[in-house]
Amino acid sequence: MSARSILMGMVFVALWSSAFATARVIVAHAPPLSSLAIRFAISGLLAVLLARALGQSFRLTRQQGLSVVVFGLCQNTLYLGLNFIALQWIEASLAVIIAASMPLLVAALGWAFGGQKITFQTALGLTAGFLGVALIMGSRVTEGADPIGILLCVIAAVALAVATLTMGSASSGGNLLMIVGLQMLAGSAALAVVAAAIEPWHFDPNPAFFAAFLWQVLAPGLAATLLWFKLVSDIGTVRAAAFHFLNPAFGVLVAIVLLGESVHWTDLIGIAITMVGILLVQRARIAASR
Repeated sequence: MSARSILMGMVFVALWSSAFATARVIVAHAPPLSSLAIRFAISGLLAVLLARALGQSFRLTRQQGLSVVVFGLCQNTLYLGLNFIALQWIEASLAVIIAASMPLLVAALGWAFGGQKITFQTALGLTAGFLGVALIMGSRVTEGADPIGILLCVIAAVALAVATLTMGSASSGGNLLMIVGLQMLAGSAALAVVAAAIEPWHFDPNPAFFAAFLWQVLAPGLAATLLWFKLVSDIGTVRAAAFHFLNPAFGVLVAIVLLGESVHWTDLIGIAITMVGILLVQRARIAASR
């Protein structure tokens, strides 16, 4: 892996990990699904306009189009939509740890439905990773964390894993920035329909909301998504997903610094176990891909 890819991966982790703390700020002042739909509409339009300025086309291959729709719905509508709802009730540090289990879910789904062989190292990593996440979730539930919020985050993580499994076909064939913009607009449209049907409108404008919203549009929304597509295009889904093992630590650190959330010793143990599990799974997948 080149130094350029490593740098892109580290920047992606930092941007991705910041999304949960800033999302918690947003949902404290505005409805989650409506806020997310507006965010994706703005980010998507910016990406499409920039793509057109760079000469990229709306023309996609059939497989690209299908992948963009699947990725837009799975990541933007289900994964982020459910997380935004859950962040009304649970802390950002817990949500980011559950979301960071995505590489474990990708490996498990690949074994269960994709016919992929599971090695001893993969099995050990899956066991350790899921045990680490379970330790954190169990500890938080006993301390009063909302179980519905946790369930929504788990469903969201599964949706992200499905989205990740579609990434290879979506990022091949050029038009990268156009693909990023179109998948955001697909997610925005779906979120707007659901929000209009079920979500009451309320808005408490203040500087914290506008700062968090602007950051979400430009950083996790546009820059991180583009970086992720580029990483997958350059080094493949398996290697790119390896960077997710850093997300639990980065995400919790951002939640502590930005929101003042507290972390207990069980969280630290669970984070360490989860990170080891994710690393083992990704090392096994990288070895199998050679």
